[in-house]
Amino acid sequence: MIGHNPFSAGEHTQPMSEINTTPLVDVMLVLLVIFIITAPLLTHAVKIDLPQATSQPLEEKPEVIDLAVDGDGKMFWNDTEIDQATLVTRMKDESVKKEQPELQIRADKNTRYQVLAEVLAQAQTAGMKKVGFVSQPQQ
Repeated sequence: MIGHNPFSAGEHTQPMSEINTTPLVDVMLVLLVIFIITAPLLTHAVKIDLPQATSQPLEEKPEVIDLAVDGDGKMFWNDTEIDQATLVTRMKDESVKKEQPELQIRADKNTRYQVLAEVLAQAQTAGMKKVGFVSQPQQ
């Protein structure tokens, strides 16, 4: 029949129930070839005899200096009260060490900003590189 339309409303056609597996087989064959080629490359390794060593790693904890400043401006170097002149001298002594310690500043919340600014300026002048503030998280 010329001009015959199988999808016309008057005729019933059966749905296609076969799955075309040719593309799937093609992809699987390509993957198989790729794996066959690359598998020998993955197992190739250079055999070397590594030396054995039984040393323990050094766990040196960096030194920490605790500088506390209370609300009145008094300063405490590792819980020992010090004055401004001694503070500057100790900072200079600590800054020339090979492994410079960390200066942790704990300031009372009522400490004047000017006192903290002076301490930071003295630490910078002395050459202290590791300076930090210690605070408590809000609860």
